[in-house]
Amino acid sequence: MHPELEALPALQQKDQAVTATDEALAALDPAAQALDEAQAAAERTLATARAGIQAAHDRRDELEGKIANYRNMQEQRRQRLEWVRGAKEASTLMAELDLARSVLAKEEAEFMRSGDAVAEAERRAAEAETALHELRARQAAEREALAGRRNQIAGERERAVAEREAAAARVSATLLARYERIRRGKAPLALYPLHADACGHCFTAVPTQRRALIQRGVSIEGCEACGVLLYARE
Repeated sequence: MHPELEALPALQQKDQAVTATDEALAALDPAAQALDEAQAAAERTLATARAGIQAAHDRRDELEGKIANYRNMQEQRRQRLEWVRGAKEASTLMAELDLARSVLAKEEAEFMRSGDAVAEAERRAAEAETALHELRARQAAEREALAGRRNQIAGERERAVAEREAAAARVSATLLARYERIRRGKAPLALYPLHADACGHCFTAVPTQRRALIQRGVSIEGCEACGVLLYARE
């Protein structure tokens, strides 16, 4: 019997074990991603709310500056009115005072509303911050469970990789290189058993002479059609 007819299937079995742990780790990613996305969304909501506070403060400061400027201009008009002697100029100043008084009243009303806007923005930010804290608390147990499962699988993978390396050491360098090359191809596996008189992967018929060698365990042959390695089950 070919000396590597036992070593090569054993190696493939170890490779499948490593692949299984990789798939198990990858299967955890969607749950972790969902948790991260939910937290990121809550963080964006909080950031938007905090930006709203700053915008509301900026608006109130802007209105406060405009009101101070309008009041200063009104005072200047009143002082000019005291020194005006002509009726036409006095009438013009009075009209300006009335118009400015109306504009000032609107700005003061807007300033009062801006205070409400600041309070509303602060309320929204507080709610967003509370929601984020609550979300993190709800996620803590699930994240801990995911981390525990990930660590467990990572340990299993480490052991599987060590066993795989030990199995690979029992295969000749030439055959191992051929096996690895086939693994990088399109076939799910590199090694397949004969299926009656055909390749166990692509089901192409194997020539009689080569099939006889495989069945007697004399050599490890490759499929002429798909290239995988073939062996005979006991």
